[in-house]
Amino acid sequence: MARIRPFAGIRPAMDKVARMVSPSPDRLSAQAIQEELSNNPDSFLQILFPDFLDKIITEPGSPERLLKTKQRYHSYLQEQRLLRDNKPAYYIYRQQSDNHSYVGIMACTSIDDYRNGVIKVHEATLTDREEKLRAYLEVCGYNAEPVLFAYPDHSDVNHWVTTQIQQKPIYDFVTQGNLHHEIWMVNSENEIKILTNYFSELSAIYIADGHHRSASSALLGESKRIQNPNYTGEEPWNFYLGIFFPESQLNILPYHRVTTDLNGLTPEQFLAALSNDFTVDSISAADAQPTARHSFTLYVDTKWYLLTLKPERVQEGDPVHALDAYLLTYYILNPILGISDLKTDTRIGFIAGNSEIHELENQVNSGKYSAAFGLFPVQMDELKRIADSGAIMPPKSTWVEPKLKTGLIIYSLE
Repeated sequence: MARIRPFAGIRPAMDKVARMVSPSPDRLSAQAIQEELSNNPDSFLQILFPDFLDKIITEPGSPERLLKTKQRYHSYLQEQRLLRDNKPAYYIYRQQSDNHSYVGIMACTSIDDYRNGVIKVHEATLTDREEKLRAYLEVCGYNAEPVLFAYPDHSDVNHWVTTQIQQKPIYDFVTQGNLHHEIWMVNSENEIKILTNYFSELSAIYIADGHHRSASSALLGESKRIQNPNYTGEEPWNFYLGIFFPESQLNILPYHRVTTDLNGLTPEQFLAALSNDFTVDSISAADAQPTARHSFTLYVDTKWYLLTLKPERVQEGDPVHALDAYLLTYYILNPILGISDLKTDTRIGFIAGNSEIHELENQVNSGKYSAAFGLFPVQMDELKRIADSGAIMPPKSTWVEPKLKTGLIIYSLE
């Protein structure tokens, strides 16, 4: 039974929302962050990078930096750049681009659901990063970027959402790239009860993006419970911010791979080594996008190739070993190129699937990389099989859209 609950959001003032919300810093270059800080005094990045304002440099993640971030956040509240809603609500969010439309529900989810397996995971987390995020949450006291969840399509939930968005949204604005954002606030007690009950019918929900944010929220809640042995389970730190999309709406894209060298092989030797496990065919640049599972495209020595894995090489009964990201490592990266640890090896890079496939060609032609591999995206049923089995995907297996802005609706842990 999935447990969600409404919350009284903290959100940008109406006249500042389009300028305040920002992409996650994890998806921005250092140059892009500096440009945003220089050109936009309202940006949420001004909170996350408080040193820009006073020019007193602090170490990222240090107690000094976290305290400054918290103080900057509270200054936004005091100046009414950020406003508090006065009663709990669910928030419906719609994002539209030229190619896609997504509609999700922003709500809080329980750390108990994360610990007891109602919330399904498919990605390993790093202990050090978990702890850094936990410290951030404990000092700063808010969630500003929701975890992206997928739930099995539910006709009653879909109907509930469709009914609510007939009303006028509280936000309606456009950001860079012609990305259209709308938000509706639902604070009727009756409507809240209806949606809460619908979600209680779901036996599982799936993390699509935000495994570290989930793990750090659970760590914070557990430490707070130790500090407060008479806790009721309803304190804010027992929950964290999520946005829930029906699984049919999510757009799962691949992470392509690029390698700095061919491990001492010539292109001809490399192609010959591939032929042991793959059928290798020359293709044109127009066919560089993979179109099926277990088929990869390769760009090397100014030419494109289609690599089709021989059927007997695939273990379809194992959900992880049947993943293309695993198969590429097992048959090419490790035995031929000598790359075994995708987390630490500096000879491999990753290119998100929201980039054009010909970005792979550009990366190799620039001289930075020697070879590039295009992958077919993981399918939702593959992701669910892995999560349901308790297994873990290889690093950088999926790029999931939509990507949400930071600072759009904030959940206070205080």
